Amino acid sequence: MPASASVPVRIHPLVVAARLVMLALVAALTLIATREPSELRWIALLLVAALPSFFAPDHRIAAPLGRLAEVAVTGLAAGSVAAAANSLGTVDAGFGAEAVLPYLAVPLLTAALRRRPTEGAALLGVAAVAMVIGGVIVEEGTAVITQPGYLAAGGQWLVLGAIVTFAADTMRQLMTPTEVTPQPYAEATRLLTQLRSVARSLPGATLDPGGISEHLLEELRTVAPAERTAVLSASGGGRLVVLAQSGAERVDWEVTLDNDSAIADAWATQQAQTASRSQARTPVGGDTSSLVVPLVAGVRTIGLVILEADVSSAYPSAVISRVTEVTGPAALRLEAALLFDEVRSLATNEERQRLAREIHDGVAQELVMVGYGIDNAQATLPEGAEETAEELRTLRGEVTRVITELRLSLFELRSEVDRNGGLAAAIAEYARTLGTSAGLRVHFTFDESTARLPAATEAELLRIAQEAITNARKHAGASNLWVTCTVDPPYAEIEVSDDGKGFADDRPDGRYGLAIMAERAERIRGRLEIRPRHPSGTTVAVVLGTSARRDSVRDSVSAPEGE
Repeated sequence: MPASASVPVRIHPLVVAARLVMLALVAALTLIATREPSELRWIALLLVAALPSFFAPDHRIAAPLGRLAEVAVTGLAAGSVAAAANSLGTVDAGFGAEAVLPYLAVPLLTAALRRRPTEGAALLGVAAVAMVIGGVIVEEGTAVITQPGYLAAGGQWLVLGAIVTFAADTMRQLMTPTEVTPQPYAEATRLLTQLRSVARSLPGATLDPGGISEHLLEELRTVAPAERTAVLSASGGGRLVVLAQSGAERVDWEVTLDNDSAIADAWATQQAQTASRSQARTPVGGDTSSLVVPLVAGVRTIGLVILEADVSSAYPSAVISRVTEVTGPAALRLEAALLFDEVRSLATNEERQRLAREIHDGVAQELVMVGYGIDNAQATLPEGAEETAEELRTLRGEVTRVITELRLSLFELRSEVDRNGGLAAAIAEYARTLGTSAGLRVHFTFDESTARLPAATEAELLRIAQEAITNARKHAGASNLWVTCTVDPPYAEIEVSDDGKGFADDRPDGRYGLAIMAERAERIRGRLEIRPRHPSGTTVAVVLGTSARRDSVRDSVSAPEGE
């Protein structure tokens, strides 16, 4: 046989066991029916015919030929054993054939399980011919083909073989449950419903990454010594964001993964790493021990836990084991929270873009047409209709104002935090655009760390700043606007001040805006502060976390009107 046709030998234990058991049964029944050990020669022939099924069950030529030989030998053996039993008078010829014919089920069932109905039909035909030939063999002057018992036994097993051959596949299909491929939106609805149920059953009914990270740090305080701890997670641009940290002083942690550090090693290897130096961007003086433990969910690294102590060799293997026992379950909780945060952010952004499109293509276009209609009416007024012309000019100015407001609303809906530009840049662009439209002089003060906040948190802070800036532009009657943005993850503070007439408590739309800002601040575990500004105006601030304690370089810019 050519090498290309060779097949590696694979012995299937269940196949071998089934055939050996059936051979043993048939051998015992043959001895009982004939009491002639010489009839066991047929059992030996069956064993030889079954060898391909033992050693080459998947061979495309040898295996089918082996099954063909098995049914042929079984048919001939049925006639021989029936004749021997009938001549000796031990049992009827039909019962003699029954001693061998059960073996037919083995090759026929094998062909059916391999989904080869054509081969099964051929095996049935060969079995029928072999039983006829075996029945006409004359042993000691007797031919059993004419005996009703032999014909009944042969016909019975041929019918059973046909059922095995042709009904096995149908029965398997009927018994196999139908796999219904779910529609994408139906599947999404099912998963989101499950997520809602699970989220409601969680402690505090929350899937907030920051809250989960803070709880993890609290757990770690009881199992390992640390003066400084932090939980970092991945963000866009191959950088890490600080979800939570604790310690007497805030640390400017290393947030890049391309430097030679324990942070980068732990992320790449998914193994806990220790170091004798701090993982902060600004070195900490004195003896320092660092432990960086990756948070691994499945095969993916989703974050890192950093512990630092101001002593040497603070993290032996026993302490690392205790820490990993805590971080292991926490990784799954944090992954669920991060995924939920991402889904919520995507859904929110998609809805904002949809609203922007609908406003632009609907109300905005209709208002533009109304403006054109007013212009046409003004152009066709008869001479002397000065009062009507003045009313139309007033109406045209009001339509223009509403269109301007709509365009600014569209700009607000479409504004997003660029993962490369940062939160301060997004707030500055919005404040500059709205300040220009209202004739405000905008003053910026930025203090933004190289580390980033989670994307969902930055988005909420941007919306709060937008609402505060919009309120100042619409209602304050101010000349100047001061915007301060301080970001030192996980701490952040956004402050918007104006020199206008202050906040009117009786203004319903202002109350609604305050409620929206308060809800957004609560969602990111921040606090909203509203206070009067001396000597006039209002200050709206949102604060996230506790105040940073580090030296910083501030970039202050004054943007004059029209800039």
